[in-house]
Amino acid sequence: MAGHRHEAFAVCVPGLEGIVAAELRALGVRPGPQERGGVGFRATHRQLYAANRWLRTATRVLVRVASFRAASFAELERRAAAVDWAPWVAPGAGVEWRVSSHASRLYHTGAVAERLARAVGAGGADRWAGRGHPDQSGDEPRPTQLVVVRIDRDRVTVSVDSSGEPLHHRGWRRETAKAPLRPTLAAALALAVGWDGTVALVDPFCGSGTIPIEAALLARGLPPALERAYAFQRWPSFEPGAWASVAGAVRTAVERAEGTIAPAAIVARDRDAGAVAVTARNAERAGVAADLDLAVAAISALHPPPGPPGWVITNPPYGTRLAGGDLRDLYARLGTVLRTKLAGWRVGLLVADRRLAGHTGLALDEALRTTSGGMAVRFLVGDAG
Repeated sequence: MAGHRHEAFAVCVPGLEGIVAAELRALGVRPGPQERGGVGFRATHRQLYAANRWLRTATRVLVRVASFRAASFAELERRAAAVDWAPWVAPGAGVEWRVSSHASRLYHTGAVAERLARAVGAGGADRWAGRGHPDQSGDEPRPTQLVVVRIDRDRVTVSVDSSGEPLHHRGWRRETAKAPLRPTLAAALALAVGWDGTVALVDPFCGSGTIPIEAALLARGLPPALERAYAFQRWPSFEPGAWASVAGAVRTAVERAEGTIAPAAIVARDRDAGAVAVTARNAERAGVAADLDLAVAAISALHPPPGPPGWVITNPPYGTRLAGGDLRDLYARLGTVLRTKLAGWRVGLLVADRRLAGHTGLALDEALRTTSGGMAVRFLVGDAG
């Protein structure tokens, strides 16, 4: 498959498509049209591997392996059996089928998955073992290849997942505080406003540290996850030389970052001592503990770090009540602190209720609309005063 270009698709939470496209361009990849929930692109083996290694805001990267029309199960089985699966699934691997159907005659997704598994098995591959069955020793589950099948108006698109675990599984975030923010969304907040580490960043509600840690990794030019495996490494078509090139670039970035700290201050505060302790441990695992100015503090004790104005990027509490007072009071107090102590700074608030954000008294515009934990959220930006 030398010189082959994959038809790839970077999956993301709806609302982050533009940021993913910009990340692809930064990797030297020309993004294709943006669709709800992702961005298509054509990639060499190396570019596909690099996308998995470096994309901060994508959930996973799929590779399209077939597209055909099927209006009956017989047609589905015949066309699926004709697909060349050899490059994508190693002997002994199981397959997990993830099927969705829209406006199609084949609407029962479970039945579609069963027929696909049967069709591929009938094609002579006894390695297709379903979902992660134990191996012959009965100890360890077989590695499983995720295959994503989308049926839209009887058009079947079959893709294999190149990522394995979702890309928001960074490895360093083994502990979380309440209502944790996904690292992909935390990175998106910084990228959405063009923050690059040349000015300070303050998060007064740091929780388990997701925003400041993602910011530190971005500022240092480090990949979002230093240690993790990918599904493409198990493919029979895996190219070790291309992967070695990507891994070499990562080593160079890590060596460049060693012995240095982020160019500008990254301040992380939370009134919950337990959350701050979790942040410290997560930052240590991420290799950026030295980059964070971390302390337990209430919002009223917030002070800007020395230097020129920067960004306050934070995810304030959601809900209707907060221990010790109404959330409206918290947002009002946040607005007062920002206007009086951080005048001249820029502010980005991720909120579920725009009316609550109005209690800050700040003029904020919507920069991003997406979801977090299944809840609709907006990223509002403006000046502190």
